[in-house]
Amino acid sequence: MNVTRWRKSTRSNPNGDCVELAHTFDRVRDSKNPTGPVLRADLPALVGAAKAGLLDH
Repeated sequence: MNVTRWRKSTRSNPNGDCVELAHTFDRVRDSKNPTGPVLRADLPALVGAAKAGLLDH
């Protein structure tokens, strides 16, 4: 059985509201709604594009 481990940012709000990242780096979710929808994305590619300035307009 595959179990996804989720982690919160160390910079999350004191009340705990934040975005959580799956250990596989391919999904994010809202920490307030852990059983709710999950966004699938190529997060390493997104971070790389942001660091390279490819998202600046």
